[in-house]
Amino acid sequence: MSGDSDCTRTSPSVGSPSDNEFLPDRPRYVCSLSPDLIAKAREELQEKPEWRLRDVQALRDMVCKDYPTLGTCLDDAFLLRFLRARKFDYDRALQLLVNYHSCRRSWPEVFNNLKPSAIKAVLASGFVTVLPHLDTEGRHIVCIRPDRWTPTNYPITENIRAIYLTLEKLIQSEETQVNGIVILADYKGVSLSKASHFGPFVAKKVIGILQDGFPIRIKAVNIINEPRIFKGIFAILKPFLKEKIANRFFLHGSDLNSLHQNLPQRILPEEYGGTSGKLDIAAWNELLLASEEDFLHDFSQLVLPGDSSPSEALVSGDAEEKQSEEPLRGMKPQLYYCY
Repeated sequence: MSGDSDCTRTSPSVGSPSDNEFLPDRPRYVCSLSPDLIAKAREELQEKPEWRLRDVQALRDMVCKDYPTLGTCLDDAFLLRFLRARKFDYDRALQLLVNYHSCRRSWPEVFNNLKPSAIKAVLASGFVTVLPHLDTEGRHIVCIRPDRWTPTNYPITENIRAIYLTLEKLIQSEETQVNGIVILADYKGVSLSKASHFGPFVAKKVIGILQDGFPIRIKAVNIINEPRIFKGIFAILKPFLKEKIANRFFLHGSDLNSLHQNLPQRILPEEYGGTSGKLDIAAWNELLLASEEDFLHDFSQLVLPGDSSPSEALVSGDAEEKQSEEPLRGMKPQLYYCY
């Protein structure tokens, strides 16, 4: 089933009580949220179960009317991710969906041939993993360790591909759609030469994806063991971060007690002063690699990077690169100064 063909079918009216009955070949959405999470979604995301399918259909109609050649999946569960990420504001959810595709089309180095088996080397290095235990708010902890990356082995874009697939896997869960995630980034051993790979173009792209191009709620970013250079990087990047996101960054340095105020010791591995045993990357790697077929199916419904699209809303990679170079042009001299 392609995303384009869905827009050519007759859709039910927005207020229809049984939207899915009109499209029998589309997977029928079944809510998997607990009563507590349904209540949380109602309070925090403005999600009303009695209107859920109406809202999904409204977004679907907007896509078909305004972006008929977007080349997106139009399944209920897929569109619901974008509604939840933007608190059921139709216009903002639609823009997020368009941005999601714009990001994918404008960065082929990251999104071509994007599948778990293609990033085995990154997974094996332990650059990114997901801790096995949830925090007190029911959120997964994504652990990123830049020191595990050797630049001579593969480019930085491979790391970004691994992070992106990790987020794609996590957002499949309705619990994650409601609760969001927390990032734990360990910058121990990150040198100036390694930091220089995260240049203006890459920085602007990554920020754009995380803030405006992916349907996930990042509730906190905990930075530990950051060298002096990181404070310089963060000072330069902060103007490009939305205030709400910037305020969710916590720089702990080497103070594990500070980290434990945000993340309880019982969910952290021994490496970070926790009590949950040694950090083990095997379980998450196995789960992600076992999802190969799921990703191939899901991504097959999306227009691939490089495919043509007449939508003027999709910004080209060249344009974004030109926009990003100027405001960040002074990054490298400042990095050397901070270092």
